[in-house]
Amino acid sequence: MTIRSLLSSALIGAVASARSMTPMATLAAARLAHRKTSGELFLLDRPLFKYGALAMGAGELFGDKMKTAPDRTVLLGLTARVASAGIAGSALAPKGREAAGAAVAVATAVPLAYLTLAARKRAMANIGQTRSGLIEDALIVAAGIAVVAWATRSKSN
Repeated sequence: MTIRSLLSSALIGAVASARSMTPMATLAAARLAHRKTSGELFLLDRPLFKYGALAMGAGELFGDKMKTAPDRTVLLGLTARVASAGIAGSALAPKGREAAGAAVAVATAVPLAYLTLAARKRAMANIGQTRSGLIEDALIVAAGIAVVAWATRSKSN
């Protein structure tokens, strides 16, 4: 087992550091596109969770632009990142290495949440909350899609 085998788990953890629901939403979208993960992902095979993850991902993108949006490093924000990164990191890890994938994703997401928050605050000071949020959204959603597309395969394979 090499470090590279858990790279997709680390990368999805980086995504979770900035947008807690994006990892789950991108995995749900992958499931809708009939893509498989190497690790187990039972919950997102259930419609309630699959569509719920998509709705929560979209909701987070809107909520982040609100003046009352809490920092991503508050307890609830970190808890959401730990859960989402752990589930997504596990799903993207090689079969039999799900626990390691979850651990790597969480270990990436939590410290990076502080770094991405600092970067966002600098951007907010320079270009405002909405504009900085939209730019961050575009970068993080694109990264989430890219990681999940790279780490999954068609169910026909």
